[in-house]
Amino acid sequence: MKANAPKRKIFNDALDLLGGADVASALENGVQMLPIDSIRPFRKHPFRLYEGDRLDDMVESIREHGVLVPVIVWQHPDGYEMLSGHNRQMAGKMAGLTEIPAIVKTDLTEQDAYVYVIETNVIQRGFAELLPSEKAAVLAERYEKVSSQGKRNDILEEIAKLNGTDMETCGHDVHKLKSRDAVGEEYGMTGRNIARYIRVNQLDQALKDRLDDGSLPLVAAVDLSYLSGEEQEKVFGLAEQGKIKLDVKTAKYMKEIAGELTEERVLEKLGGTKVKKNAGSRTIKLSADVYERYFAEIKTADVAGIVEEALAAWFGKGGMENVPDQ
Repeated sequence: MKANAPKRKIFNDALDLLGGADVASALENGVQMLPIDSIRPFRKHPFRLYEGDRLDDMVESIREHGVLVPVIVWQHPDGYEMLSGHNRQMAGKMAGLTEIPAIVKTDLTEQDAYVYVIETNVIQRGFAELLPSEKAAVLAERYEKVSSQGKRNDILEEIAKLNGTDMETCGHDVHKLKSRDAVGEEYGMTGRNIARYIRVNQLDQALKDRLDDGSLPLVAAVDLSYLSGEEQEKVFGLAEQGKIKLDVKTAKYMKEIAGELTEERVLEKLGGTKVKKNAGSRTIKLSADVYERYFAEIKTADVAGIVEEALAAWFGKGGMENVPDQ
């Protein structure tokens, strides 16, 4: 196992190269070596961690050189929370490290902490590389999360120094307004598209995953974002069971009945099970267990026909003998 302590000169040299000797000295004075297992992930971390070759390369680099750029953590009374360095921590553990260099922040608001999380990932990965749900988190932060532009500028300047960049080369203009059009201009997107991504950030994670894997169109994701968390869970459950498709038509209807959405109403409208009511119609209810046991893989529109055939077979084979007297 390689420890970071013998790597202090390499660490200082790396900071010199990244941001100049004065920055290295300032950062060195604020860097602590923390137990690598003592830092928990940020509670609202919206980014996927590295995997595959990218993770393997980071692990190998850390084995050879240690963690050159310190992570940034937020200290709470009950421990540390990672703001910048989730991948370095994971790779460091895989490389066998027990400690990691960290810059510890104490006097932060929730909004300040979120800025660190968002902005460091944008710098390290690049906006174009992000998944749709990650772009949504970035754009929502730019537009909504930060109420104090001055405080945000201070954070961005610190992150830029730590990463060896400046505000111009890392793609940030700290004087830009937070309107949709201004944010859109920064990323080469229309204000309307910015608004869509901001809405998408309201989705539950399960639906965000569908957006990221391409099975949920962006326009449909926007409509589903108007549903409550409980309604989104119902929609996702129906989609997982194959009872509905997460397409634009479906999502548009979901938005129309937001606040009054039930599984029965969705299936009646989109699953082809609407019953024509008349004076002689009756309704038979099946328990969820029975439905899942016999009809989980059956199209909703075919259920009525199967039930009718089963009843015909039952009553045609002496089933009436088993019917209790009225």
